[in-house]
Amino acid sequence: MAKIKLKHFVRRKGGKHTYWMPTPKMVEAGFSPVPCGPDGPDAWKIAQEWEDRWQAYRKGITRSPAARRYPIGSVGDAFERYRQTKTWAALKPRTREDWERGWTWIEPFFGDRPPARITFEIIDAWYHGLLKKHGVDKAYRAMKTWRSLYRVMSGMQLCGVGQDPSLGIRRKTPPGRSETWSEGEAVRFVKGAWREGYRGLACIVAVAWDTSFSPVDVRSLTPGHAVEAREDWGFLIRRGKTDEAAFGTLSLRTQRLVLTYLDGLGVTILDDAPMFRTRGYAPGPKGGRPRAGVPYTKDSLVDDFADVRRLVFGPDEKRRLMDMRRSGSVEANAGGGALEAISAKMGNSIDRSKRLQKVYMPVNLAAVRAADEARRKGRRLLGMEQNKAKKLKLAAGKKLKPTRGGTRSA
Repeated sequence: MAKIKLKHFVRRKGGKHTYWMPTPKMVEAGFSPVPCGPDGPDAWKIAQEWEDRWQAYRKGITRSPAARRYPIGSVGDAFERYRQTKTWAALKPRTREDWERGWTWIEPFFGDRPPARITFEIIDAWYHGLLKKHGVDKAYRAMKTWRSLYRVMSGMQLCGVGQDPSLGIRRKTPPGRSETWSEGEAVRFVKGAWREGYRGLACIVAVAWDTSFSPVDVRSLTPGHAVEAREDWGFLIRRGKTDEAAFGTLSLRTQRLVLTYLDGLGVTILDDAPMFRTRGYAPGPKGGRPRAGVPYTKDSLVDDFADVRRLVFGPDEKRRLMDMRRSGSVEANAGGGALEAISAKMGNSIDRSKRLQKVYMPVNLAAVRAADEARRKGRRLLGMEQNKAKKLKLAAGKKLKPTRGGTRSA
C-alpha cells in the first residue's frame, strides 16, 4: 500500500492507530485530536477533511472552526445537525446570531451530553450559576436558546416532546429599554454628525427619526426604496425583521438633507445599493492613505453613532439609535394616535392578533399620515407639559379645594 504525506497526520508505531493531531495553536482555536482509524485510504480521507477545516478557519473562510466532534445523539451533535438544515438557513441573520450567542453558554455544560439525561437539577444548577456569575441578561439568553433547541431535539426524537426540564424554572426577564429622544435632541445629533463629517450617519439619524424605521432598515435603504405620493416623499420597504411592509414619510428638512448628501457624493448610487455610507478618510498633514466611504454595517453604525453621541452629549449619554423608534410611538400615542395607524407607521402588529392586523390593517398612506399627525400633536403636548408631581400632605384640619384635573393646597 502506498504511503502519502498529510499535514498533522500521525501514525502510531506499527501503523495500527492514526490521528489527525493539531498543534497547540490549533487547539487554542478549538480543534481537538481526531482518531482516524487504521492507516489507509479511509484514515487519509478523515485526516484530509479535518485539515481542510483547519485551513478554511485559518484563512477566515469560516466564522468558527466547528471542529469539535460531539458524540452521536448529544446536544452538540443535534445543534450541528440543525445548523446544516434548510430551516436554519432560512432564519434571519439576527436570529442565527442570537442562537450562536446563546450556544456559547450551553456548549461547555451540555455539548457532550444526551438531552434525555439532562435532569431538572442539572439544568437548575446551570441556570442559576449563569445568573450569579454573568447576570440576568446572559442567563435569559442562554435559557431562551436552550428551550428553542430542546424543541428541535424533540423533533429529532432525541428527547421527549413537552418534557423540557427547564420548564420547571421561573426564568428572570431582563428589564426592557424605555429610553426615548426628543425632537430637539435628534436635531442636535444630526447637526453635530454633519459638522464632523459623518454625513451618512446624519442622514440615517434624520430618516430614523421621521420614519420610525429600525437601524438595520435605515442603513439598508437604497434609491430603489424611494417613492413619492402627492406631497409626501419617503421610502417604501419590507421590514428586515418581520417582512411587513412599511412606508416612511420624510419631513421637508430631512428631504433636503438626503438630497444634499447624495449630491455631495460625486457618484451615482445604483437603485439596489445602500445609500448611506461612512465618512471614509482624507489624508491630513501627516499623510496617510485615502479611504472612500463604504455602506454602513451593523458594527460601523454602532461605533460612529457612539463617537458622535459622545461629541454632542458627552461621555455619560448611553441612549442608542434604536431608541428613536420608540420615541416615535411614544409621541404618536401621546397625540391620541390609533393602534392601527401606529402599526402602519412602524410596519409591525402591536395588538394581540398579528394575523388580523395583516388582514384588516394593511399599510396605507392615509394611516401613515394619521400617525405622523398624531406624533406632531403629541410632541406639542409633551413640550407643554412642564408640571411635575410633588408630595401632597393630607393632614387633619388642612383645607383643600378642588382644582381642574385634581386637588391642591389652599
